[in-house]
Amino acid sequence: MKKILKCAAKFSFRKSLLIIADAFIIIFSALMVNFILSFSDSSLNESDMIIPVVTSTVCCLVCLSKLGAYSKMWRYSTKKDYICCILGIIMGVLAAWIFYFLSTSESINPLYILIHPAISAAGICMFRFLFRSAFIDFSKTKAKSGRYTRTMIIGGGQACKMLINEIISSQNEHSSDGKTTAQYEPVCIIDDDRNKIGSNIEGIEIVGTTYEIPKFIKEKNIELIIFAIPSCFEEERKRILNICSQTGKPVKKLPFIGNLIFDDNKSNLLNQVHDIKVEDLLGRDPIKFDSKEVRNFIGGKVCMVTGGGGSIGSELVRQIAKYNPAMIIIVDIYENNAYEIQQELNMEYGNSLNLVTLIASVRDYYRMNQIFRKYKPQVVFHAAAHKHVPLMEVSPMEAIKNNIIGTFNMATLAQFHNVEKFVMISTDKAVNPTNVMGASKRCCEMIVQYLAQQKEGRTEFVTTRFGNVLGSNGSVIPLFKRQIEQGKPVTVTHPDIIRYFMTIPEAVSLVMEAAAIADGGEIFVLDMGKPVKIVTLAENLIRMYGKVPYVDVDIQFTGLRPGEKIREELLMNEEGLKKTSNKLIFIGKQIEIDESDFAGRLRILRDAASKNDEILAVKALHDIVPTFITPEEFNNKLINNPKSVKKTNQLKKAVACS
Repeated sequence: MKKILKCAAKFSFRKSLLIIADAFIIIFSALMVNFILSFSDSSLNESDMIIPVVTSTVCCLVCLSKLGAYSKMWRYSTKKDYICCILGIIMGVLAAWIFYFLSTSESINPLYILIHPAISAAGICMFRFLFRSAFIDFSKTKAKSGRYTRTMIIGGGQACKMLINEIISSQNEHSSDGKTTAQYEPVCIIDDDRNKIGSNIEGIEIVGTTYEIPKFIKEKNIELIIFAIPSCFEEERKRILNICSQTGKPVKKLPFIGNLIFDDNKSNLLNQVHDIKVEDLLGRDPIKFDSKEVRNFIGGKVCMVTGGGGSIGSELVRQIAKYNPAMIIIVDIYENNAYEIQQELNMEYGNSLNLVTLIASVRDYYRMNQIFRKYKPQVVFHAAAHKHVPLMEVSPMEAIKNNIIGTFNMATLAQFHNVEKFVMISTDKAVNPTNVMGASKRCCEMIVQYLAQQKEGRTEFVTTRFGNVLGSNGSVIPLFKRQIEQGKPVTVTHPDIIRYFMTIPEAVSLVMEAAAIADGGEIFVLDMGKPVKIVTLAENLIRMYGKVPYVDVDIQFTGLRPGEKIREELLMNEEGLKKTSNKLIFIGKQIEIDESDFAGRLRILRDAASKNDEILAVKALHDIVPTFITPEEFNNKLINNPKSVKKTNQLKKAVACS
């Protein structure tokens, strides 16, 4: 409240100074006109000048105020504002002389009536123009010294108003070294409501629509864009951000309306402005899930998360913590990640969260059995796995031991200890896999289905399958960011490579809802939305850094990596998909597993991996996962098959349209 009052006081002071300056110009103009008329002996004497000058000054100031001359900051003045000043002066002078004539019945020299408003209007407009020019030069100097950044704000709503108020307040604050704490200098506002164009918010004019962003970027010398429409629909958000990315200017945004934080009735919007993320350009609504259903499922239960320090595992732990579980058990072999999420939760929840962090490997059956026996988990989220495709091609036994044997250990122990639900995290790479990692995850899915078919014990087995996760460890986005920040070329494996993406919160939302609504034996599949070309993703990210692709930052194509497909299979192509209560989550039709045959093949695979016999282990993996083919077979089939080529072209068109 103090900031707002201080800001209001500052603006009132500036407004008062402007009114005084205008009054001085009007009075000075009247005296100048009278001096000019003195050469023709038609001037007024000093005593006769008092009433006309006072009347015209008051009337002009009133008309200027009514036309909005004092309701905005003149550092952002436009042609329309100068026209308002001219009209205000003309109307004020005419009103003054009409009032003077009616009250005194004395006529006034017509030249006086013509020249006075002309000089007054010219003086007032010149004053504002000089003030605006001086301020722009001063702002550029500040920008060069790293203080103010000329900023365009997109969205003329309440969030924009609050944001501008905070920016103005921050300009008046000073740090310990005497410098202002301001970062932004709002110059103009963009809004698609044409009825708002020409109006202003806290003195900043709404100049045009989002389609005119490139035009005003150049006209206003904009250095930064802030996207301030927190309630914007995702498709519209994507369209606007695509326009912004083409300007080459850095873009920041306010979070979604549901993610905005307000403390003690304070907006604190300025601190919540953050860099744009590439996931904002994916063009798909975030997955929403039934928090009430999840709360009923998680609340009061002992939950174990394997791989709890990883990208997916740590987000699972964060979300589980919100639903008042009886205990959370983090199991991870990498102590640094486990420690980080442990400290994060300790700082946020303190002693109110019953948290146990254990360093252990899912490969170790006896250690896992010890943990199950001691802590008696009721829900197990199995996220521990090796997921890096090229590295697992080089070390296939590690994928088999960690992913397959680890999953078998956890799933069978869950069944033995009567865990209520066992949720296995899978990947779209398990569909018709072309690499060891994908084949190992498909085998994990088969293990979970194998145990679900047995219907022994009370455990309900669930599999969740989704695509590439933006921002996860090993994903392309962190790599691209490092390359751009270090001034190196961005490396993309193939110009036509296409992927389906989702965010980490979306992935975890799917897992949580699957666990809540599952009856056992299902494989939950996400509608991944529109495909994204990796090269387009790289280009957009380069633009988000305010750079030009192929000019400031080069993009180099390095060739497909071991085990990599040109495009992942569409999850929605699986037969027999059934709808769920969430329109973007489906249940995939499971292929019946021959239990005796599967158990025998799994035993052969385990023995080969334990002997570190790479050739035999990979052969056994091909035998147990019949859809496992080499990437060369898949990619050649895609290129040589006319139907596949047609399908790829359709995907390319979809990408271009998006």
